Amino acid sequence: MMRRRMAMALGALAAAATMTVAVPGSAYAAEGVLVVNGTAHENPSGCYAVDWFPSSVTNNTDAIAEVHSGPNCTGQVEWLVYPGETYHTETAQSVFIL
Repeated sequence: MMRRRMAMALGALAAAATMTVAVPGSAYAAEGVLVVNGTAHENPSGCYAVDWFPSSVTNNTDAIAEVHSGPNCTGQVEWLVYPGETYHTETAQSVFIL
């Protein structure tokens, strides 16, 4: 009986350790600078408003930026801006980067 309890405890401990290593941190932000209409966002994460037109999004981060047709990163993804690229738009209303 004691061995069984010990085996179960070790198994649970091993499972918890595996989960800790396997699950990435939720506080991830892209590294670098995202520039939306001349405003630089260092190590950005989340949604940014596109506040005038025509607009530009320059992605100098290590992540892909999604340009959305709606406000607050809603609507369709109009374009994907890969690291090192700049995108010009007259219709997008927000940009999302993880």
